[in-house]
Amino acid sequence: MKFVLAPDSFKESMTAKNAALAMEKGIKKVFPNAECVIVPMADGGEGTVESLVSLSNGEVIKAEVIGPLGKTVTAEYGLLDGGQTAVIEMASASGLGLIKLEERNPLLTTTYGTGQLIKHALDKGVSRFLIGIGGSATNDGGMGMLQALGVSFKDQGGKELPFGGGALDQLHSIDISGLDERLKTAKIDVACDVTNPLIGDNGASAIFGPQKGANSEMVKLLDQNLAYFAQVIKTQLQLDIAYIEGAGAAGGLGAGLLAFLNARLKKGIELVIEYTGLEEKIIGANYVFTGEGSIDGQTLFGKTPYGVAGVAKKHSVPVIAFAGRIGNGVEVLYNNGFNAIIGILKEVTPLEEALKSGQENLAFAAENICRVLKG
Repeated sequence: MKFVLAPDSFKESMTAKNAALAMEKGIKKVFPNAECVIVPMADGGEGTVESLVSLSNGEVIKAEVIGPLGKTVTAEYGLLDGGQTAVIEMASASGLGLIKLEERNPLLTTTYGTGQLIKHALDKGVSRFLIGIGGSATNDGGMGMLQALGVSFKDQGGKELPFGGGALDQLHSIDISGLDERLKTAKIDVACDVTNPLIGDNGASAIFGPQKGANSEMVKLLDQNLAYFAQVIKTQLQLDIAYIEGAGAAGGLGAGLLAFLNARLKKGIELVIEYTGLEEKIIGANYVFTGEGSIDGQTLFGKTPYGVAGVAKKHSVPVIAFAGRIGNGVEVLYNNGFNAIIGILKEVTPLEEALKSGQENLAFAAENICRVLKG
């Protein structure tokens, strides 16, 4: 028997790797000689570095960088493939979680620290990047990141623009001659699960600005500034980024990565599937086990279990998904590669207790499913 164990993390309860190990524990009680292939998964957001590093016996690197409000923070990224590949979560350097609620201000926040992480990885010899751009505190179009990598953005007086989306309307000239040469040959994949354009009613500022601290007046100003930023890029670099799908991700960081670093934007789960080699591992398996903390009708829109099930379906391998919570609308998943969706709770308990018992409950649920499979 061959089982591929490819869960996401169960948030606040267990990492993806620990979830897979719990599944393995349950399986081995019933099928002691089973082959269990552990493939910790993620969707490009929080937990992606941890999952890919643990899968590949990679290394977590810490670096001091400038945080979203200009203060030094300790960020981290993962090194894979003997140091050839870096996995970066931009939220580690420029994320909303790094600043207090009352300090959120997208007129001032910068992606500079994300650029510093990229440069830090380049200095270590990295030539391939997977960058997750969820959870940003920024709305600067990626300007800060690019400044850290050598691009110059100057006002009419020849001064470098200060940090933040509030400064973009002062832009007069862009000089890319100082852009780090190593980026010309680097391959950059961006995990991006939104399709928002850079500007407009569905753009970066209007949709995501409020959660980053923008009021209605600031949203309007930020959108105008990004529109102006896009116009200068179009005029000076002959690149039209205003309405590209995904350009509005992370306050326009998607646009900056596309325009200046020739990045490839893809759904996070698709990139993680590619980087983990999940499809090759599923071929020849008897069953695939996946799961995450909550599964419902929204799982269909790019969540980890859905991506895993899609790969397994291609090879006619049955998929059993486990979840701490099963919400409304899961019926649609049965037509999309899921054979069974199993809740792992043994009894009704307070949330805190359920989170603490996650691994034990998941192992027990996996064991019970295997007893059914054994017949």
